[in-house]
Amino acid sequence: MEVLRLTLDDDIELECYVLGIFEVRDKDYIALLPVDDEKVLLYEYCENDAGPELINIEDEEVFELVVKAFEEVINCN
Repeated sequence: MEVLRLTLDDDIELECYVLGIFEVRDKDYIALLPVDDEKVLLYEYCENDAGPELINIEDEEVFELVVKAFEEVINCN
């Protein structure tokens, strides 16, 4: 399983397992599981010249759609 190092807004670094990248409404999202935690983190995901970029999901309606899509992906595997 791929591991990604994530730096949070407060400069805390987390090593996370990449659970998957999936699409919702023509955008990509990524599900991450911190190595020492059980709480899944969900972000909008895009790649640019500097590499992968993770964007916080600010809209609650979009977040709920992403959660449902992630649950469907997990239940299918």
